[in-house]
Amino acid sequence: MALLLLGLLVFLGVHSVRIVAPAPREAAIARWGEGAWKLLYSVVAAVGLVLVVIGYGAAREAPIVLFDPPTATRHLALLLMLPVFPLLLAAYLPGRIKTTLKHPMLVAVKLWALAHLLANGTLADLVLFGGFLAWAVVDRISIKRHPRQASVGAPGGPLNDGIAVLGGLALYGLFVLWAHEALFGVAPLA
Repeated sequence: MALLLLGLLVFLGVHSVRIVAPAPREAAIARWGEGAWKLLYSVVAAVGLVLVVIGYGAAREAPIVLFDPPTATRHLALLLMLPVFPLLLAAYLPGRIKTTLKHPMLVAVKLWALAHLLANGTLADLVLFGGFLAWAVVDRISIKRHPRQASVGAPGGPLNDGIAVLGGLALYGLFVLWAHEALFGVAPLA
């Protein structure tokens, strides 16, 4: 569990620099350059992600069960996951989805975390998915209080929404039918 906690601290910590230390972040970017900042950010995030994966895997070997979720919550989790991949794609494909939701990736993270909290009942699940849910809520509140400059991305248009929805649903199907079990050892439909 210690590796999982350390991984979350590192991964979510680096993703929270803009929330808790915006001025030092901007000063570091000005001093080192954007490329160096992004490289450091990426390396730290990757280390945190690796620690999360290893720590969560280790915690699953000797799970501390807090509750046994009813079957209905697993069905609800599948339903909550349905928009997650389209929202992730919409974060990078400007269109009505992105304009309406402002931050579709944060909505996706919240839905993903909530779905997994409903479907799983171990302490490691609570720590992992609860940590991500709490971070996404805090980040969204921070953005509302301190709006960020829009990032440059793909040109906007209705085609992007179609790509996000169709591509996202295809990814959802791939994950439900194969990738989730292949990557994480858990078949969502089992």
